[in-house]
Parts: sequence; C-alpha cells; structure tokens
Amino acid sequence: MRRHLRLTLLLLAALPSFAQTRAAQSPQTQRAIRAFDAAKASPLELNAFLVRMPKGADLHMHLSGAVYAETFIQNAVADNLCINPTTLSLTKNIGTTRSLPPQAVCPEGQVAAATTLKDQKLYDDLVDAFSMRSFVPTPGTSGHDQFFATFARFGGLKDHAGEWLDEVATRAANQNEQYLEIMQSPNFNAAAGAGRELGWPATPYDTALNPAGDPTGTTPAELAHLRDQLLANPAFRGNIAQDQKDLADSLATRAHIEHCGTPAATPACAVQIRFLGQVLRAFPPEQVFAQTLLYFELASVDPTVVGINFVQPEDARLAMSEYHRQMLMLDYLHTVYPKVHISLHAGELAPGLVPPSGLRFHIREAVELGHAERIGHGVDIMYEKDPDTLLKEMADRHIMVEINLTSNDGILGVTLNHHSLPAYRKAHVPFALSTDDEGVSRINLTHEYARAATDFSLSYLDLKTVARTSLEHSFLAGPSLWQQPDNFTRTTFACATQPVGAETPNATCQAFLRSSDKATQQWELEHRYKVFESTLP
Repeated sequence: MRRHLRLTLLLLAALPSFAQTRAAQSPQTQRAIRAFDAAKASPLELNAFLVRMPKGADLHMHLSGAVYAETFIQNAVADNLCINPTTLSLTKNIGTTRSLPPQAVCPEGQVAAATTLKDQKLYDDLVDAFSMRSFVPTPGTSGHDQFFATFARFGGLKDHAGEWLDEVATRAANQNEQYLEIMQSPNFNAAAGAGRELGWPATPYDTALNPAGDPTGTTPAELAHLRDQLLANPAFRGNIAQDQKDLADSLATRAHIEHCGTPAATPACAVQIRFLGQVLRAFPPEQVFAQTLLYFELASVDPTVVGINFVQPEDARLAMSEYHRQMLMLDYLHTVYPKVHISLHAGELAPGLVPPSGLRFHIREAVELGHAERIGHGVDIMYEKDPDTLLKEMADRHIMVEINLTSNDGILGVTLNHHSLPAYRKAHVPFALSTDDEGVSRINLTHEYARAATDFSLSYLDLKTVARTSLEHSFLAGPSLWQQPDNFTRTTFACATQPVGAETPNATCQAFLRSSDKATQQWELEHRYKVFESTLP
C-alpha cells in the first residue's frame, strides 16, 4: 500500500512540471498547442493542421519507393515500354514503329504501356501492383510479399532520377518540409564485377586456424588487401567518377524542372537534398563489400553523398546469414573513412518472420560493430538480448531511430501496442518520423505525423521535438545550432543573444550559420515555426 501511495505522489509531483513546461512556451506556441488539441478531434482537421506544420527532414526514404505508381506508368509510356498483363510488370519492347511518334512493338501476349491511357482497368491494376493500394493479404501472400514485390514490377525504366527528385521535393515543399536525405543506389555494375572477379578471401572456418571465430575474410588485413585490389582496378575507379556525374545530372535536371535560380522558381527549390548510398545486402560478400567500398569512396569525394545505408529485406537468407560479416566489413571501413556517416536498417523484423535467434542481435551489432549513428526501423528492439541495456546505450550515445509507422504496419503487421516507439520514448532514445517508401505505401510525411498523434498520443510539443530531432541527426555538414545534443533549449554561443529563428540574425550568428549547413537548416526550422505559430487563429 505504501509503495502505491509513493508512486501516486511521484506522479502527482510530476504534473506541475508539465504545466510549467507548457506555461513557459510563448503565447504563439500555446496557441498552436490549443489549435492542435482541437484539431485532433477530427482526422480531417488534424491533417489540415499538420500539412502546414513545419516538419524539418525526412531522413529515411528510398527514391524508387517514394515515387507514386502513376509516375512510373507515365515514364513507361514515355520510354515505349511494354506490360506483361499476367505479372503486371514492365518489360522492354522488341522494337518501335516508324510512325511519329514511334510506338512500342511488344512480345506476343504483352501490350504497349501506352495502352494504359485507354484501358482504365489495366491502369488501375498497375497502380495496385506497383503499390499497397487495395492490397488485402491472402493465404500465401502477405503485406511483406506485396511490398517488396512492387520494386521488380516497375523496374526496366530508363533514368528518370531527376524527375523523381522533383516529385519528392515538390511533395515535401507542399508539406512544409525542408530537407530530404534520400537513399539511392548509383550505378555499381563495375564495382560489383570487380568484386566478383576477385572473389572472397578463404580464411578457414576451423577455429584452431581462425581463433577469433569470425566469418571468413573479415580480418582487417584481409579486408585492407581486398580494398587495395579494388581501388587499383581502373573500372572500379571509373565507377566512382560515373556516379558523381550521374548524381550531378539528376540534381541539375531537378533544378531545371523547378526553374531554380530564376524568377519562376517553384517552392520545391527550397528543399535541400542529400543522398545516402544504399548497399544491397542480400548478395554474396564480395559484391556487398565492393559496393560498400564504392559508396564510402563516393561519399569521400562528393558532398551531395553524406553517408551509406544497407537495404533489402532484412529477413532475406543472405541478409540474415551474412549480417555479422557485413557488420565486420563496416567496422573495418569505418576506421578508413571515419568521416563518412552510417545509418543502418536494423531490426526491421517481427516474431515469426525469422527464428527467435534472428531477433536478438541485429540492432546491437549495427550500433557496436557497424558504427550506426542512426537505426532505421528498429522494430524488434525488445526482442534483442538485454534490451534495456541496449536502449540505455542508444540514449546515452544519442543514436537516433528512424520510425516508419505505416511501413512497419504494412510489411510487418506491427502497430499500436506491439510497436517499439513507446519503448524508445520511455528510454529517451531520440527518434524522428519518416516515410520509408511513401509512393509504395501511398502516404506522405504528414500522414506519419497524424498517425503518431492518434496512435501514440504524441502532442504538438512532441511533434515539434520530432521535427527538431530530424535535423539534429541529419548528416548535413557542420556543427549543430544547439549547445547540447538533443537539447533544444539553448543555441550555440554565436547565436545565443539572438531570438532563435529571427529573420535577420546579427553578424556573429550569420557567420556561424554560413559555416554550417546543419545549423542553417535548424535556424530555418525555428523561423518556420515562428511564422507558422503566428498565423494560427
């Protein structure tokens, strides 16, 4: 009885603290809190409120998965591709007509993509096949199966990366986002070929000969030798230069579409974009290491590439069996390229998807061996060995989690009280909301903010912290605006005398902001909040 009384008194004592925190907010922020609380009564009003609310960054999005199906169909028509109506996938034509404009000539049983412009059912079927729209699980076909199957169906398109960047930037601008960190796999054919040609070092598995017990080929000496061989390969070096050009071309195309730098510039021009090189993890080690090295090298010479990530289904056979070896690769490469940032998909798993042993180590190894500064998904954290200690380590080291609520629901069937978000919040692990594959899921970042507010009772101040956290943990160059990590109360000394987010900070603060891309975006976010909160009734 005494214990329950003491707990009650502690909870009551905490209530004034929350009230004081709320009272300490400016009148404009208090007005925003009231407007948000009122909007939560209606999903439509909540969406209208959150569309306008500044949201900082989306740090976890795959470019191909962020594009809506309708765009892929439009691209397929422009590319004169064909459609296999049985598999509902895009295929190459076997030629084109001499007419103007030329039309696709398709293999027997297939139809030209242009057919979709006159066949509404085929058009609708393709949209459903390229996304989670209308999907209902059936025996033998889960949300996981549908989600990952979409990517093969819309493959075969020509390079439309510039158009796709414009699409996601325009969508971001329409929701008051300002920064996107986009996962993209620049061409790695030469690097992968060089890796396959070299093969993999054959260190014996025999523990007497390999006392460390690590998977083969992962000693620093072996990895260093493999790296030297790859870097000496002219094709590998050429792959780096080609990727730089391809990324620059896609950004230039995006800028051209948006008329950036001209009086006709669209709002999307204000959205900053950086890339993460995404490594395909479900392949043999020689290819994974070669592609990983390629993107570490690329990030070292191209300022638009700010880090790397590992992608593909985490439950795939090679992704599971090679996981520890891949973390050892990262452990080595981090010593060679300590300035290249690392964010890793880890713990995008749920009970039943893999054996119980497969849930016990991925996040920990990503943090402790893979040097991950951010964790993507992190759904199975409470199934890890000693999860409380791991959560404390992540909180103490400020390792952020990229939370993808709709993706976790659609792929893993994980939502509400089965989701790990409450555990991260309780342990004070920093987190931000992100979309993962907004085109496949048919969502946007506003949807994820609304879902967090309704499913997990996040308040206006919670969501404001989420937006700040997204920029705090971005891989943008330069120091943070804030004096202490994840503490958004005191700005750095250079700007301490200025009202945070002021439209024209003084010369000292401006000089600091010019020296830091990250701080510039953080200052911009605070300015956007000033504007947003001042316009609420």
